[in-house]
Amino acid sequence: MEISQNYEPEFDSLQDLMLHMGRKCSAEEIPHLVAKTFAARPHVGLVRIWTVQPGKDCNACHRKHLCRETSCLHMVASVTKHKENTAWNCTTGADSRIPIGFSEIGSVALTGVGIRIHNFDENQKKLFQDIQDTTPEIVGVGIQPLALKNDILGIIAVYALIDLKRVRRGDRWLGNVAGFVAFALSNARAFEEIESLRAQLELENEYLRNEIHHIQSPGGIIGKSPPVISMLDQIAQVAPTEASVLILGESGTGKELVAREIHKRSLRKKKPMISVNCASIPGELYESEFFGHKKGAFTGAISDRGGRFQAADGGTLFLDEVGEIPLLIQGKLLRVLQEGMYERIGEEKTRKVDVRIIAATNRNIEQEIAAGNFRQDLYYRLNVFPIEVVPLRKRKKDIPILARHFLKSVSKKMNHAVPQLTDSNIRELMDYEWPGNVRELQNIIERAVITSRSGRFFFHLPVASTQIETSKEPAENPWDTTKETVIFTEQQIRAKTRKNMIAALKKCKGTIYGDHGAAMLLGISPTTLSSRISRMKITKQEIFNEKKISADIDLE
Repeated sequence: MEISQNYEPEFDSLQDLMLHMGRKCSAEEIPHLVAKTFAARPHVGLVRIWTVQPGKDCNACHRKHLCRETSCLHMVASVTKHKENTAWNCTTGADSRIPIGFSEIGSVALTGVGIRIHNFDENQKKLFQDIQDTTPEIVGVGIQPLALKNDILGIIAVYALIDLKRVRRGDRWLGNVAGFVAFALSNARAFEEIESLRAQLELENEYLRNEIHHIQSPGGIIGKSPPVISMLDQIAQVAPTEASVLILGESGTGKELVAREIHKRSLRKKKPMISVNCASIPGELYESEFFGHKKGAFTGAISDRGGRFQAADGGTLFLDEVGEIPLLIQGKLLRVLQEGMYERIGEEKTRKVDVRIIAATNRNIEQEIAAGNFRQDLYYRLNVFPIEVVPLRKRKKDIPILARHFLKSVSKKMNHAVPQLTDSNIRELMDYEWPGNVRELQNIIERAVITSRSGRFFFHLPVASTQIETSKEPAENPWDTTKETVIFTEQQIRAKTRKNMIAALKKCKGTIYGDHGAAMLLGISPTTLSSRISRMKITKQEIFNEKKISADIDLE
């Protein structure tokens, strides 16, 4: 039988392979398609393909000591038509990793020059001992680089059942196909990179558009008081590092501004900082919000969606009100922080992410740990570098500076002439205790600018400063541990908190948002108040004594 005549049509049929490769967009599919097509040829016993990949994942490789480069050959496809050698259809064998320059396979990757062994001699049989021991019918091998210009993308090895001298055009065809495979791989990788960048940009744009509405002050951190100077020193120390930061402070103190300042001074400043208010996420949507979901994973998942971690990849993720995260999600969050890996809901694929975490809370996390509401290991992971943002009442020297800044920015936004702050105005602001902190000051200034259009410039302070000065006995602070006070249980504290929220809602007639809303009265953000109303199951009947319901609140 004349092999060169009978087998030549089989090589001609490889033209179909080139057409199929052009239709494949996945760099993962192409090596399997090529190996499967070659293995179907009658004279071929085994086909293996390796691609050049980073060596950072080779810690368990038994040949790691031979690697002199930062990359090595990773087997990505292995196909044989011999059913008894099923182990050859997997990519986890002894040759799953080959250092560049090691053995015939590695030397082709190093030099870029193909090798063709027509018929194994005794020395060559030893080089392919594992294959010879399993299938002695294999007598030769053709090894070609998957090269594109001067770039070696990988190696293809075709193990033959006949003397390759008897197959005409074998060298030319294997070389040509290897070139087409390299070209197809390069195109597929470029396409995947473009798609990945496009999806990432769309995701970042989606979240960044939402964030525009939450940016409250364009001026960054403002103040010259000792607490502010100390805080800025801490920011300067931690910003260039990769350490996690936990920002502590009351509501309205500007914790997000601190997070943005850290990101702005970090090495990740060219990447986005994605913010998420953990108090505003419904309990059943935390995992989707953080990690994303696959289409059809649950009711309402009408399309694939990336989460906040994917949007922040390479940048910073700011977790505001981190104490509100449920225990179940805390464990999954800890895994991402430790391993940098996560899965979308409904998807088995493990994704890698590189994110710096900055968290913030107005809660006492140590008390939450003691109450079983927060994981201690997660707290240690977040609390690498704590920064405390002091309340406005402890940095009153900054009030004139802040007031003038807000007055200028608000007047410009409203196309209004900048009113003049009098000494009386400053004294009035300095005498107030600011339970709502900087956020409350900004709102008071904005309200004053609006009302000044019709006359004198004055402030609407909830408590007059004269009342504070003439009070014979200051209100007792139930949290003052310097005096003997009644100690409340956690259940009593929650009951009092709930009662206080109902009282505030009643006083504000059910209004949550705005300057006259319960959120402002309580000194917390409206989203935080809405979340707590839902969590504490506060009903309309507890607030309203009649069936009339306020237009801007829905407690059910």
